[in-house]
Amino acid sequence: MEKGSEKISVARLSVISNTCLIVLKVIIGMMIGSVSIISEAIHSGVDLVAAVIAYISVKKSGKPADKEHPFGHGKFENVSGSVEAALIFLAGGWIIYEAIKRFMHMQPLETVSWGVGVMLVSCIVNILVSERLFAIGNKTDSIALKADAWHLRTDVYTSAGVMGGLFLIWIGKWVIPGVPLNWIDPLAAIAVAVLIIHAAWEITVQSLRDLLDVTLPIAERTMIRDLISSMYPDVHGYHKLKTRKAGSVRFIEFHMLVDPQMSVEKSHHLTDNITRMIYDRLPNSNVTIHVEPCDGRCDADCTANCLLSSEDRADKLEKRASKILRSR
Repeated sequence: MEKGSEKISVARLSVISNTCLIVLKVIIGMMIGSVSIISEAIHSGVDLVAAVIAYISVKKSGKPADKEHPFGHGKFENVSGSVEAALIFLAGGWIIYEAIKRFMHMQPLETVSWGVGVMLVSCIVNILVSERLFAIGNKTDSIALKADAWHLRTDVYTSAGVMGGLFLIWIGKWVIPGVPLNWIDPLAAIAVAVLIIHAAWEITVQSLRDLLDVTLPIAERTMIRDLISSMYPDVHGYHKLKTRKAGSVRFIEFHMLVDPQMSVEKSHHLTDNITRMIYDRLPNSNVTIHVEPCDGRCDADCTANCLLSSEDRADKLEKRASKILRSR
């Protein structure tokens, strides 16, 4: 509940900050006639939509599992990330279109110092808010908050680029008067578009991985395998390890091989211990373990993850053969 409250609170902060920046950029951009500042206002508009989507998704994803959603609502965050990326692609294309039009119909800029100032404010605000989003996003493993944080972090870079371009135009009027430098403004806008389109691609890849139930990263799978192996000799081996992720929730399942004579009570305690160990390393994990008796017979998958020595396996096969003969 505490983590859910933190996620909602920081998502709300992102909505408020983006709203204020949009109003400020639109006013200054219209006042001085800067396409790069207007493009930044559009970028912030996309960030606002993304922030609203993130806010809604973290509220939805925090709901517990129910009859219609037995695996929880975590994928609301993945859908959120994909929608945010699509919006950024569209905004990037529109910015490039407007910048090209400005190249074809160049217009002088007025009171450029105001543009430099508003971009500086935008950089400072977005640095502070994105740091907070990253902190809570990493703490709660929220794809929606991390995607929103990357939006704002990209906005920091693009705002700095626009600020630099406007600063050059401003200084150029004093250092090299009479030399036209207004072309820097639409060029900076195109640079903004390229950067945010790249960010959109990164977010798309990250969001779609979980929507398509791609397995967990190799480092996490290796950690799970090491934890299972650490329970030898009680655990003789394992197979059919499957992993996926929905939002911040990891789903892990596998078949675990134990001595055929192990009691149900002991095998139950064993699965509880392994589940706890995995959860301690990978919080918010849903672990399902199917217990099987190990009699020495192994298919290719089982052999690959067998923890027994070849002598122990041979001994188990011999005991199984003797048991079959006695039963006859």
